[in-house]
Amino acid sequence: MKLATVGYENDTLPDVLDRLQRAAVEVVIDVRAVASSRKAGFSKSLLAASLAERGIGYVHLRALGTPKPGRDAARDGRIAEMRAIYEAHLTEPAAQMELAQAAEIARDRRAALLCYEADAAGCHRSIVAERLTQAHGFEVENL
Repeated sequence: MKLATVGYENDTLPDVLDRLQRAAVEVVIDVRAVASSRKAGFSKSLLAASLAERGIGYVHLRALGTPKPGRDAARDGRIAEMRAIYEAHLTEPAAQMELAQAAEIARDRRAALLCYEADAAGCHRSIVAERLTQAHGFEVENL
């Protein structure tokens, strides 16, 4: 089973949509705590509509987003601190429930975890992908 991840930091919406289609993604799992964006096209409603036009589903799993202190740490380049904050966050019941939901979605359809950062290594989506891989054996592809 393959699981994709995608960040839109350096791309336009059409670029991301094209990349998702080339990778045969069937559903995007938005793992942002705040599903709004100053970057054109990436706020929740517009993103969901744009994905639907391409035949791609959309699910927002807010509890899998990074808490504000983790986002601040990542923004400042303190990736180890962000990881520690996020790992602690993943022990919370809401995050555990949505992690299980993400696994269920990704087992049924080709899924991509979406967040802002271009480099998956500096983004919490890589932690989500690691957890899903450990528990369910996904093969991760960073788009």
